[in-house]
Amino acid sequence: MGRLEELRINAYLSKIARGYSNSAFIAENLFPVIDSELEKVDIFEFNKEAFQVYDTERSIRANSNVISPKGFTKKTTTLTEHDLAYPIDYREEEESKVVKLQLHATNVVTEGLKLKHEKQCADLVQNVDNYDTGNKIVLSGMHLFSSQYSDPEGVIDDAKNAICSKIAQEPNTMVMGYEAYKDLKRNPVLRKLVSDSSTKIVTLDLMKQIFDIENIYVGKSVFVNESNEFVKVWGNKIVLAYVPKLDSRTEYDPSFAYTVKKKDSLKIDEYTKEGNKVKYIRATDIYTPFLVGADAGYLIVNG
Repeated sequence: MGRLEELRINAYLSKIARGYSNSAFIAENLFPVIDSELEKVDIFEFNKEAFQVYDTERSIRANSNVISPKGFTKKTTTLTEHDLAYPIDYREEEESKVVKLQLHATNVVTEGLKLKHEKQCADLVQNVDNYDTGNKIVLSGMHLFSSQYSDPEGVIDDAKNAICSKIAQEPNTMVMGYEAYKDLKRNPVLRKLVSDSSTKIVTLDLMKQIFDIENIYVGKSVFVNESNEFVKVWGNKIVLAYVPKLDSRTEYDPSFAYTVKKKDSLKIDEYTKEGNKVKYIRATDIYTPFLVGADAGYLIVNG
């Protein structure tokens, strides 16, 4: 294969990787992507300037009402490179159509990078230490959502009020692990709100109506731990957050979290070694997820 053809295939595979999605991955709903031209970036934390009530009245010939900027709290950091390679022996390549096998390798390495991102984000938002006292709750006993005496609607309302009191915006996004979702959809208190039937299950659409939250997602992705056991990325927890609904986001827009990513950094290429008998299909991406406004989020630990 000529060099030009290799470049064409690599460009094609990079395009495939950028369009790749896995319905089990939900982190980007909490960590929307901001593109950066550089790897060294400034991360701005949320401030309350946009919600300040200002004196805007002006008399004739009076000076304009000038805002005293509060400034941004920021930290400078460098994005992290992530890469993963898949080996293809020349004998395997001869037994399969070239692009078909490379496409399989592309999906495998892309999945690996995205699973890493999913777990990084999940670890950040499920860590109770990342929230102030007023922005988290650990349920136990009869308060667990599996209990017939629990009050899921009250707990969610308290979480929404806690966020609103700090950022003047109600959360519009809710993310939960499958265990928390299983408890909520079978919760007897919620079922009474939607039907007299004891077999009625509370769907996600019904939860959106009951809790008055626009976006609700269930995390179903898993990873293999050091003991070779499957473990859920999202635990028995619920995260509520305010995520801006913007077509084009910048680091100046207040939000619970962001993934800052170098623009067009996800690329697929290939290289050889070991006497050129093994080819490697490699995926490379450059990004870092940041929890930039913990006040805009609330963590519920369901036991």
